[in-house]
This record gives sequence, structure tokens and C-alpha cells, in this order.
Amino acid sequence: MRRSGEINKKKILLVIPCLGTGGMERVMATIANYLHQCSSVDLLLIVYGKSREIFYPLSRGLKVEYPEFEFKEKNRLYSTIKTGFYLRESVKKYCPNVILSFGEYWNSFVILSLFGLNCNIIISDRCKPSKRLGLLHDILRYILYNMSAGIIVQTKIAHKIYSRYFASSKIHIIGNPIRRIVAGKGIKREKIVLSVGRLIDTKHHNELIKLFVSIKQNGWRLVIVGGDAIKQKNMVVLNSLIDDLEARDIVKLAGNIADVDEYYKSSEIFAFTSSSEGFPNAIGEAMSAGLPVVAFDCIAGPSDMVTDGVDGYLVPVFDYDIFKQKLMLLMSEEDLRKKMGNAAAVNIQKYSADHVCKKYYDLLVTKAL
Repeated sequence: MRRSGEINKKKILLVIPCLGTGGMERVMATIANYLHQCSSVDLLLIVYGKSREIFYPLSRGLKVEYPEFEFKEKNRLYSTIKTGFYLRESVKKYCPNVILSFGEYWNSFVILSLFGLNCNIIISDRCKPSKRLGLLHDILRYILYNMSAGIIVQTKIAHKIYSRYFASSKIHIIGNPIRRIVAGKGIKREKIVLSVGRLIDTKHHNELIKLFVSIKQNGWRLVIVGGDAIKQKNMVVLNSLIDDLEARDIVKLAGNIADVDEYYKSSEIFAFTSSSEGFPNAIGEAMSAGLPVVAFDCIAGPSDMVTDGVDGYLVPVFDYDIFKQKLMLLMSEEDLRKKMGNAAAVNIQKYSADHVCKKYYDLLVTKAL
């Protein structure tokens, strides 16, 4: 139990631009809820961006603060400067032992805002580790990240890439917490190849659809869960492709749905043709539900989660011939699907919420000071 007045607590400040829908936001909410239950931690969460929406549930009693002013897009420079001063004053008032900041476009802003306050700032980008952010952001990141107390990356590949620019000693690998999804005895698996992800170009759903239709395996269906994003209207494009291929009976675009777990629990195979990731939560959730995975071995994430030939297959990026071969193999061999699916459910437990959040606790409370 947390007791008011308890001494020797570590004061931890979490800062993030928003807490709406998204992988970065979900991870921050999960960490916040975990740390809030730790008796050795005094926790404050600041949401400082223009959106004040909180999508993911937060523990009752968790302290959350926002700027009292509205971030006005038409006065973006003024609002940004004002937000920087707000963060600075909040830190001076709270006096945290350590600060954790998420967001590749915002971490440099946080470091600049707190310059000279002698803060222990640990930052984490949540995108593809080789992603370019634009000349100004890349320069700021290169200069300012070296001033941080630590850098959290999500994968081994990310560690290797970041070590080219920043001291390896300050880089820590902590993957995303993966939700536990248990299929249960009451749900029957169907012959469904499932893919989950936003309908954006880098997911290559169009190629997955064409590949699946060409297999012509009786009784199997492809279900893609996800909606349009980042102003790419691919739902229309993909529906048109399905009609052109006369595949409406075997390919379904489910769109954004509230309960994707039902698809995880009722499917047989998970297919992932994305060519660009930071840490693909969808793969982890599919494995948690006991699905064998066929995925491109893209930068970054799949190789940290999937053990090739054990709980799924890692395919060279854009090698659709091999992808098709591995998918057909799983579709045709039920025993192999079950064996790999069982292994997936066991192996992904290294990314359980408790295990991952404990790593954050150890870093923020024990190592950061």
C-alpha cells in the first residue's frame, strides 16, 4: 500500500505529448500503472501536448497534470515555447530524481526545455530505429541525446544502430509489454490467416492479399484488421483490389474493431508483411494468443520476438516467394501449426507486462541515480 508521508521514495516524472490511441501511449500507460503501485515510488505523469485525451485506463489516484493553457496550432511557435516553460517550471516544482520521456519528435524538445536544471532524463524513441526525422530533428537528436542520462531502445538492432551515434553504456534494451491473450476452451480455431495493422503502405497489405489469393487453399480465409491512417486511404484501394481479384468470399477487411482479441483467439496463423517497424505489438499479441507467425525480418522487432523455425518464420524483406512458401507450409500442416503456436505462447512471455515493467523499475529507481 502507498502511504502518505512515506520517506525515501524515488520521485519519478513521466512525460509524454499525448495519451490517446497508439503503441507509445499504451506502453506509457502500462508503465505508469505499474510504478503507481510501487511503494518506493512517488509518481507524476505530465501530458503536455495539444491533445488532452486519455484513451488507456490509468490507476485510480495516479497524479496526472496538463498545461492550463490550450496549445493553439495557429500560434504553434508561441504555444511550443510556452509549453517548454511549463515543463521547466513543473520540473523545478516537483524536483524528480529521474524523468522518463517518450516520443522521437519530442525528446529533444524536453531536453532543451530542461537545459541547465541538472536533471536525470531518460529518453526513448518508439519508431523504426533507422528512421530519419528531417535534418533539424536529426541534428538536434544527435547533439541532445548525448546529454541524457540514458536512452531506451526496444530491440537488439536498435541498440546496434544507436551505438553508432551515442555511448553504448547509456543505451538500454527494453521491449514493449505484451498483453496476455488466452484463447480459452470455448473458442474454436478457424482456418483464418490473420493480419493486424494500420492500412498504410509500409504494411503491404495489397501484396499479402495477392499472395494469399494465389495460394488457392480450400477452406482458408484472410482477415485483415485495421483502418486507414496517416491520410492514406487504403481501405478503398484494397477493397477495389479484392473485387478485381474476385476474392470477396475469402478476403475480409475488418476495419478498426474494438475487440481484436476475438480474431487472435479464433485464427490459425498470423501473417505480417510490414517492412518498417519499431516494435510490432501485433506480432507479440498474436504469439501470446498461440499463433505461429510468418513475418518479414524487417528493421526492427520481429527477430527479437520470433525464433525462426521454432514459433514462426522470418522471411527476407520483400521476398514474397519465400513468404508464400512458409505460409502454405503452415496452412497445410496442422500439427506444425499447433507445435509452433504452443511455442509462441511460451516464448513471448519474456515480454509480459510485469517482466517489462520491472525492467523499467530497475532502470528508473535503481540505476538512474
